Parts: sequence; C-alpha cells; structure tokens
Amino acid sequence: MIHSGNAITVQMLSDGIAEFRFDLQGESVNKFNRATVEDFAAAIAAVKGNNDIKGLIVTSGKSSFIVGADITEFGDNFAQGEAAIAEWLGPVNNIFSSFEDLDIPKVAAINGIALGGGFELCLVCDYRVMSTAAQVGLPEVKLGIFPGFGGTVRLTRVIGIDNAVEWIATGAQKKPEAALKDGAVDAVVAPEKLQDAAIDLVKQALAGKLDWKAKRQEKLDPVKLNPLEQMMAFNSSKGMILAKANPAQYPAPKLVLDALQASAGLTRDEALKVEAQGFAKAAVTPQAGALIGLFMSDQLVKKISKKHEKNAHPVNMAAVLGAGIMGGGIAYQSAVKGTPIIMKDIGNPQLALGMKEANTLLSKQVERKKLTPAKMGEVFARIRPTLSYDEFKDVDIVIEAVTENPKIKEAVLADAEKSVRENTIIASNTSTISITRLANALQRPENFVGMHFFNPVHMMPLVEVIRGAKSSDEAVATTVALAQKMGKTPIVVNDCPGFLVNRVLFPYFGAFDLLLKDGADFQQIDKVMEKFGWPMGPAYLIDVVGIDTGVHGAEVMAEGFPDRMKPSYKGAIEIMYDNKRLGQKNDIGFYQYALDKKGKKAKKVDPVSYELIAPMVTGEKREFDNQEIIDRMMIALCNETVRCLEDNIVATPNEADMAMIMGIGFPPFRGGPCRYIDQTGVAEYVALCDKYAHLGKAYEAPQLLRDMAATNKKFYG
Repeated sequence: MIHSGNAITVQMLSDGIAEFRFDLQGESVNKFNRATVEDFAAAIAAVKGNNDIKGLIVTSGKSSFIVGADITEFGDNFAQGEAAIAEWLGPVNNIFSSFEDLDIPKVAAINGIALGGGFELCLVCDYRVMSTAAQVGLPEVKLGIFPGFGGTVRLTRVIGIDNAVEWIATGAQKKPEAALKDGAVDAVVAPEKLQDAAIDLVKQALAGKLDWKAKRQEKLDPVKLNPLEQMMAFNSSKGMILAKANPAQYPAPKLVLDALQASAGLTRDEALKVEAQGFAKAAVTPQAGALIGLFMSDQLVKKISKKHEKNAHPVNMAAVLGAGIMGGGIAYQSAVKGTPIIMKDIGNPQLALGMKEANTLLSKQVERKKLTPAKMGEVFARIRPTLSYDEFKDVDIVIEAVTENPKIKEAVLADAEKSVRENTIIASNTSTISITRLANALQRPENFVGMHFFNPVHMMPLVEVIRGAKSSDEAVATTVALAQKMGKTPIVVNDCPGFLVNRVLFPYFGAFDLLLKDGADFQQIDKVMEKFGWPMGPAYLIDVVGIDTGVHGAEVMAEGFPDRMKPSYKGAIEIMYDNKRLGQKNDIGFYQYALDKKGKKAKKVDPVSYELIAPMVTGEKREFDNQEIIDRMMIALCNETVRCLEDNIVATPNEADMAMIMGIGFPPFRGGPCRYIDQTGVAEYVALCDKYAHLGKAYEAPQLLRDMAATNKKFYG
C-alpha cells in the first residue's frame, strides 16, 4: 500500500499503474470535506515520492464517484466575507493543481455520480472514462454559487466556451451520451468494463499512442480563440443564459459568465484566481445564502422522513378512492414509481376519466422519451380500475380522493374501512377538512391520516402528511414512506384548518383582497409579486387554482381563524365567484383565457373585472408603491407561517420553508418565509408589522417574532 488514509488509498496494480481510490470512511458517499482535502494532499505527496508509479487510474469505492464538496462544512467559510472566501480557495486549488501537475498520465474512471467538486477532480485528470450508469455536471449555480475548484477554468478549455457556458450557467446534470458528444469525457463503457478501459488508456498513454502531455497542456494555457472570437462566443452565450436567469433574482449565472470571460485569455494559475474572486462574490449574495440554506433544509427534511422508516410497514399494494383528475394523478404517480394501485369509483364513466388521466400522463412520458411504449404498458397494467371493494383485502393503504365535502368523505371512508384489513392505513387527500373530524367516522381512527397531494400530482413535489389527534406513529410513518416511494417530499404536520400550506396561503389571498379594497390594481399587484419572484401573481394564481376552490377554502379558514381570516367585507375573489367567474375552469376570472398557438391557456385583461370590483373599493383608486404591495402581501403570509411554528403545526423552520417553496411556489432564491424574515432582519421585520398592524390581526407580529427580536435571535444560524 503506497498510501492509506481516511478518504483515499493508493496501491500498485501492475505495469507501473497505481489505483488512486476515493473511499471516505464512515460515509455512504465520497465528498470533498476537510478530511478528504487533507488526505488528497497527503496522497499526492505519496505518489510524488514513489518513482515506481508511471500512471494512475482514479476510482471510487462507493456506488457514486464523488458527489461534490461538503457544503455543510465549507459553507461556514461563507460567513467570513468575500476576501476570506477567495483566500480559502487558494490552498484547495493548489492541491488540485498539484495533482494535475504530476508528471504521469491520469485517467478518471467515473462509475457513478460525479458532480461539482467531484467532476472538477475528473477534469484535473488527463482522460475521463465514464460508465453508462454515471452522470456528471457542475450544478453549483443551483446553490447560488459556481464551481470554485477550477471547474470554470478547465471545462472551458476542455469542451470550448459555448458548451462550458451551457454546462456551468445552467447547472445541468449530463448523461454519458451528452458528456461524450461535448467532449467532457473521452470514452463511455459498460460498468463492468470501466476499470479495464481506464487502465487501457493509461497503457496507451505510456506507450506513446496518446499524447497525454498535450491534453494536459491545453488546460494550462489560455483558451485557443483570439479576442474577437472569444467576444463573439461570450456575447451569444450571455444572451441565451441571461434570458433564462434574471440576474436580480439569480446573480450566479451572470457572475460566472463574467469570470469565464475575464479568465479565458489567461493561463491556468492566473485564471484560477479570477474564478476564486468571482466565486467569492457569488457566495456572499443573499441568494446564495437562501439557496444553500434550502439545500440544507432539503437534507434535513430527508433525514426526518428517514427516521419514520422504523415505524412504517411495507406498502406492496395501494388503492385510491375517486377516479377524477386527482385520483387518476395519484394512480399514475403510484404506478409509475412501481407500486400497484387499485382505483375505485361508483361508475364506469368516472373510472374511464381516471384511467384517461393516467393514460394521458403516461403518453406524455413516451412522447418525451422518458418511457418506451412497452414500459408504458407495464406501468398502465399496475392500475386496476374497479367498482367494488372485493380486492381491498390485499391493500396496505387506501387514499381517499373524492369531492371536498365532509359528509361524502365520511361516508366513503367508513365504507372503505369495512373492506380492508385491521392494519390497513386509510388516508384522506383533503386539502382543508380536519383529519380529526373525519376520523370520527371510523372505527380505527389510529389508522387514519391526511395525505394531501397538490395539483397537478405528477408535477408538484410536496405531500403534506397530516397527523390527526388519534393518528398512530405507524400510520404516519407508513404514509411518509409511501410518499417517498412515489417520488414526493413528505412533510408531517399537525391537524388544523388548512393544515400548513393552505393555512398560510389564505392570508396571502386576504392581503390581496384588502389591497383591492384600498384601491390597488390587481394587474399591478400581479406584476409586482411576479417581479418579486413568484411564478404568478395572486390574481392569476387564484384563477389557476379555481375561484370556487378559493372561496370554499376561505370559508374553512374564516371559521377556523375568525380573528384574522374572516373579513368584514365581501372581497373581490368572492365577487368573482358570485358572478360565476371561476378562473381557468370556465376561462373567465380576474382575467379571460383562450388557447394560444401551443394549446396553453393564455390570459388577457377583461375590463368587466374592474367593473365588478369597483363597488368594493373604499380607498382612493391609485398606483401603490411597489414596496408597500410587497410588504402587505408578504407580512400576511410570513406571519401565518410563524404562527404555524408557534402552534406546533410544523416542527421546524426548515420544513415550513420547504413546504412553502414546494407547495405554493415561494421564490426559492428568497429561501422561504422564515429565511425571508431572517434576511430582512427580525427586528426590522417586526417594525414593518407594527407599521401595518392597523390593517388587522393578520399583520400583527406574532409573539415568537417579538421574543426573537428582543434576544437578537434568527431562525437560522
């Protein structure tokens, strides 16, 4: 053994070729944490000191290659400021460069995921062989930063400016065919042939059949384009990238483009300094803080879900009651992720609708080449339509997805319970009705939970798992496990009107109604909130959700929280409903809708909307200051999020923020309501609440925030 460390071993194979193997002890994946970086330096020194080594293959002892840098460790450096961040990167880059500078050929054998720092390590090697099971990429922009271990420098020189810009500025994860086509890897082979292929490349290099030194030199020299060609390449790339990423919301793509352009004419070591300075600028932006925080919250949510596994029982067969669009979507999601599911309804027309929905979703997967026709048939066969409960003895969990009416749900749930085993879990997909109330219709309330999917099921990542007063740990855990198996992110919440997401969303709609009452223009509100980062403004959103759905939800919220969600006036949303304007459901709401050339519903302004709203306006019709609109909309939403933490509806700020981002499209680059309060400053946010407290209870700062402000505490850090 030439070197044996906590993260890396180096041992001789044969013919002067050694294996440089990453296998971080005590971890399920390889990553560049402090321990790995230190061991990397020690392993390089060991190779330098051994004259018998003529070439290296770089391998992994894990099923993945290297998943990237450990952001939970390196993130600590980001609090030190721009200069300190750039300085920290210098020694790390020196280690990577010293490996690149070893005067022997080096081949990376990429067996699995190689992302971020993991792929930057591959770029340091002279050649790269990729398994057909692997994926590579530099996804750092998704965290608000960009590659900092030489990725921008080396990839630009390996695959050219245009390709490198697309890889780095979009953070795309590349499959073998795409990586080979762009020249990021030199060969793609079957997994079982990977090591032999890597060894063969080293042997060819040693035999002089491959000019490995010329390959390395390309990465040390400036990009091989003259200044005019460089300018043209970057200008065309900038137009494409910045059209997709608003620099005010996501500054990292613009910053990386600037760094790439500034360093293209420089040698490697000079270019690495430019990369470090640009990385440091990105790392100190609030967007990077929010997006890195989201990544860490996502990891925490996954850990919390994993803890439930010990109480869960296996789900080998599921069932869904109700074969509408929602039921069909649930059936599709279960089947496509491998769990057979029975779909029951009371009539053949209803079953046909549910099966049509599943078929439509599967057909789209075939069109996009995500599924083969044969695979589609296999998945579709996992959905069994039925009019009876005859097969329900084999079902491990039943998901009720009938109309949002408590009496109908209670009757359906009671019928289902009679037809299943005593340990079968029953879940309701209700979006507003109390789980504790619905449980009263059951003989075994301990087996009952809420499982709230968001529409459209196949696209929305969140599932709220609602614990009723009598729900058992096993029922909750099994539902969490099924949601994960279905490819969703489950967040467990306690029972209350609207649960978590809808309870927080309706004060936002209430703030919208109040702004209209005070004389605001709904188009201005939409534009301001979309510029703030929401995928759609509140008027457009309620049209998409369905105005009838919104009115029903508002009634439930008003009954549950009358002090802040029961207005003393009829709002614009209710006025639209009274005038049979349901939004996109019947193509008329705040806006009118008609199909565009792509077959999608496009909105246009309807003057009648203003006529209908006019009688409710008590304030002076005026253009509001944009910041006032933002403050009034966001305070109502953020305050209710905090109240959900106060009431123990949701356990952690991390889960609350993730739920709002995945459930209602809270702008990811702002990190969620709790992080938004942190970045505003808790004391400053409380002062804003006080400024608008005259508008009603929804705007009054919760006591938790006042206590935090008094003790200078934050939700994070």
